[in-house]
Amino acid sequence: MKTFSIFSVAALALLTPALACAQATSASSGQAYPSKPVRLIVPFAAGGPGDAVGRLLAPGFAEAWGQQLVIDNRAGANSIVGSEVAARSAPDGYTLLLVSAGFTINTSLYPKLPFDVIRDFTPVTMVTFGPGILVTHPSLPARNLKELVALAKAKPRSLTYGSSGSGAPTSHLGMELLKVTAGIEVTHIPYKSMAPALVDVLGGQIHMAMPTINVTLQHIRSGRLRAIGVTSLTRSPAIPEVAPLAELGMPGYEANNWYSLIAPGGLPAAIAEKIHADTAKILQAQEIKNRFNAVGMEARSMPPAELAAYIKSEIAKWGKVVKASGARPE
Repeated sequence: MKTFSIFSVAALALLTPALACAQATSASSGQAYPSKPVRLIVPFAAGGPGDAVGRLLAPGFAEAWGQQLVIDNRAGANSIVGSEVAARSAPDGYTLLLVSAGFTINTSLYPKLPFDVIRDFTPVTMVTFGPGILVTHPSLPARNLKELVALAKAKPRSLTYGSSGSGAPTSHLGMELLKVTAGIEVTHIPYKSMAPALVDVLGGQIHMAMPTINVTLQHIRSGRLRAIGVTSLTRSPAIPEVAPLAELGMPGYEANNWYSLIAPGGLPAAIAEKIHADTAKILQAQEIKNRFNAVGMEARSMPPAELAAYIKSEIAKWGKVVKASGARPE
């Protein structure tokens, strides 16, 4: 009997990984996950950057799962509308939500949200991130960050920057973080989108901006804009000759936009890990990397636990910037 018990324990130990693996690919129905199409709520308008990220991933998931990833655009209220729909959905892996950096900013920007960004969601995986780039009009007598900071300190509030609106991750709050970090006062000119703001920088009506890299490349190459630095901690493959602001006198400065997959709160950890693993494989494809790089972003996966910690750090970081800037919802 004792011998049998020893072998039983040994057999159970050998079987445990297999059982865990089986559970990792099972939904509440007991069938392999996913056994039906998965809905991806994209809380942004069709045709925009967020929508493009979701549709870029969809074919890879269809191939990996043998099931379709169905894009469900639920735009409105700075992604709050779609996020609320996801928060109220079943945590069974058949509803996912694509969020951007704005998801972590909303907690400070809006006094009351219809959900709790920590309690009501399960982080699954990061998909991509992209820095902004600080650019100035060539007529501004500041050729680098050191000279720009000196000029701003010599003329408080006289320099201007344009953004795509109050609360925008890089173009507004990234600049506000720059102001706090450098100890300068620069006047914010909000626009309804980045396009008109960039037009006014190009025309010299305002002095600077911090847009995404892809919309500035041709103007930097032509000399119509001067690149000061990128907002990521490392150089961007899209414009590797431009150093990060963190290397130019602002250690630790970072202001990126990013997109991640999250799910309703209570999603089984095994399903979250499977989705992350499948996403990581999709992001390894060179075509996917190239398409992200073409719009100034980088494919980057991040496991659930790491993403959860990152989201919490972003909430804390941007909460301080929102408070310091006095940003309000538009």
